[in-house]
Amino acid sequence: SHANFQCNKVICWRATASIAWAVLLLPPTTAVFVILSRFSIFHPMQWLSECLSLLLSINAIFSLILLSGVIIMVGFLNLEYYTVIPTIACSKIALLGQLLHPRQFFSSLVHGVMGMVVGWCCAVTVGGRYETLGYSCQQSDDGGPSQMCLNEYHLFLLLSGVFMGFSHSLLGVIHNMNYVPFHTIQQYKYLRFKESIPLVVKCSASQALYSMRNFIVLYFFLGHIPKGWICQTLQLEVDRSAHALDTVGGLLDLSLLYHTWISGTFLLFTWYTTLQLFRIFVTEVSFPVQSSFTDNAHQCLAKVIAEKQPIILKFLALQDLALLSQHSPLRRAEVFSLSQPGGHPHNWIAVSKECLSLLSDLTQRLVTYHDTVATNGRAKSLSTGSERKNSCLGVCPLHHRRRLLQPLTAPFTPDLDSPFSSPALRRLTAPVEQCSPWHGTVQSPHIARRGHKLWSTSAGEQQIESTAPLAPRMTSFFVFNVQLPEASSQALFADSQAHIWALEGLSYLVQASFTEDQFGVVQTTLPSILSSMLVLQEAVDRHFKLPHASSKPVRCSSTMGDCSYKTLRFALRAALKTALYRITTTFGEHLNAVQLSSEHRKKLQHFLEYKE
Repeated sequence: SHANFQCNKVICWRATASIAWAVLLLPPTTAVFVILSRFSIFHPMQWLSECLSLLLSINAIFSLILLSGVIIMVGFLNLEYYTVIPTIACSKIALLGQLLHPRQFFSSLVHGVMGMVVGWCCAVTVGGRYETLGYSCQQSDDGGPSQMCLNEYHLFLLLSGVFMGFSHSLLGVIHNMNYVPFHTIQQYKYLRFKESIPLVVKCSASQALYSMRNFIVLYFFLGHIPKGWICQTLQLEVDRSAHALDTVGGLLDLSLLYHTWISGTFLLFTWYTTLQLFRIFVTEVSFPVQSSFTDNAHQCLAKVIAEKQPIILKFLALQDLALLSQHSPLRRAEVFSLSQPGGHPHNWIAVSKECLSLLSDLTQRLVTYHDTVATNGRAKSLSTGSERKNSCLGVCPLHHRRRLLQPLTAPFTPDLDSPFSSPALRRLTAPVEQCSPWHGTVQSPHIARRGHKLWSTSAGEQQIESTAPLAPRMTSFFVFNVQLPEASSQALFADSQAHIWALEGLSYLVQASFTEDQFGVVQTTLPSILSSMLVLQEAVDRHFKLPHASSKPVRCSSTMGDCSYKTLRFALRAALKTALYRITTTFGEHLNAVQLSSEHRKKLQHFLEYKE
């Protein structure tokens, strides 16, 4: 199909290019790691000669081949798990469901295996006491036969690689690292990558330090388990004369800690670099507005922008529309042009129809959410403390208890198809109403209807008393399933980047049409555009009156996960008001001739008088 063709051409090829560049950057990155791992300030010449001979050895070449395979696998996982709409968990149990999902568990397992491969390559590269898993040792002082003993230093680096790979996968879910952000300012790929290197180095070093701290604590308490299992499996002995690393004295080895940290930094730097290159390559694309050949018609902007799959192409098309409407007079002229023969504005009709459809869908979603919150209970109940719920379970009257134990409205529901979702969760979760334009394709926010009650309304007090032992379990469930502040509002606007581009594209095109639209194609849809924007503004203003909707999120920590989606609702509100002012400032009193309802005309007058 045309969508699959576009996906293979635009997305897959760009992902392949990003993987190729990541593999090409691997030799210089490995050289820096070798220099830092064998650093010796007292013998600089010997240090440099050893590094040079190591980089040219067979072991280094074999390690580079293995590391290249790891980079290719990381790039494939980036392509498989990326999303342009972040998955926002509205409760702790929803976040736990994401972490325990079979698909995520498989990804974590693969990352753990790749971390072990990188740890082995680092151990071989550092050499010395880290080079091999077993070595010949003398267990007795009477000159008996030598035996093969376990090299715990080598094992320590291997297990640290597994732990850091597994932690990287879990933190990717928590921080939404698979979310692909779109930069507002378009730059060359080289400049964007150069600008991101300091952040990649900082995040790699700091995350490796935190992961090493957690791994040391884990190894101190549980290190004897993998050590005993490997000795039994490979028939290795434990060297009694060597210090055990699962002790305080063994873990205070500064050289071991340094090499573990530098190996973890190398692992995360190569993976973060691959991720950053993928983000840079996949978010750079331009579509022709129209084509002279029918075979390429499906690649045009008007066709791609109307497609539902793949979703990233729709986002790229909307971004391209916002850019051309602001910066490209020649491409704007193609949008305003008429078809030959026939003289129909097909480009403008297709673009404006899709943008207005997006705005209408968001408006309907906000209205439905607001009505559902108002119907299912006061909005304040979403932020009340668990203590009040716990106490009410024991002392409230029957009708209050029934109302309390009904499911809260949440715009994001956990995955009920997962084998980890409990039967209680399936009963408590309401049916989902799909209001997003990305129905069935992405992790879009949903609006939940009122769900089934825990107890049948036809039953009497006797049935309630028979289920009294369930109260402690349900209390703990509600404590764990308490709504996270702002999460429901963030999930509701998770895909609003597309609506921001639609607002910018429409408003800039309408503004440019005042002087560039020779055929007046924009004037036919100007009433619909103004009405859609005014209705959306009313819905957005109503939403910001709800608790937590207008509160600013906490400042994001310095991670590779982009946090811009947390403030999309504020960006949408600003873009909406700016779009209306852009149109009213350009047309001025000419808007009085546009056919609008009296209510919309009154609101528009506020913009004309700069009172909004």
